[in-house]
Amino acid sequence: MSTPSKSSPVSYDTVRDVFLWRRKKLSLLVLLVSTATWVSLDVYQFNLITVASWAAMFAVTSLFLYGNIARFLRKGEPDLSGLEISEQTAIEAARSVRQSIEEGVRWMCHVSAERELFLFARVVAALCLLSYVGSFWDSLSLLYIDIVVGMTVPVIYVKNEDKIKRFEEWMRMQARRLCDMVDEKVVKRMKNRVVEVKEKRVD
Repeated sequence: MSTPSKSSPVSYDTVRDVFLWRRKKLSLLVLLVSTATWVSLDVYQFNLITVASWAAMFAVTSLFLYGNIARFLRKGEPDLSGLEISEQTAIEAARSVRQSIEEGVRWMCHVSAERELFLFARVVAALCLLSYVGSFWDSLSLLYIDIVVGMTVPVIYVKNEDKIKRFEEWMRMQARRLCDMVDEKVVKRMKNRVVEVKEKRVD
């Protein structure tokens, strides 16, 4: 029995390779298609059905010309087996979608039911920030921005991972020093004043 990574043409490894630009042609194709879709729908204000119809017409015309040229050159019928979706591929895709939904539901239950106030506050703050940012752009523009960021930030992080980790460590040290300074100059003074007030009241 074949593994999911071998049977499914679109696996997690493929998605990771696309976002990390390990398959440059496929990554460039994804970026070009996303840019063309965003420009057509958002900049030129074309309808989604119109763009989808044009893409379908282009695909059908290309296949028609390819098939007729192949017959004219007596190369036989064109091999379209690579366009078929096997049953195993469909099962793996449905299983991946189900697992993603289950993980999302478990994560939501973990955030809302567990007594981790800091995690809950971070999630609520992130959702508030997302809703605020979403008020400036439509969903298509946000999706395009997510794709562009997803295809640039990971590869930059991988190429500069050591520098970024050193910078994060430096930031932690600076934040620790700042916390110690605030604790020493502010918190301790407040504690001393509270102690002095209590002593005066006792006297």
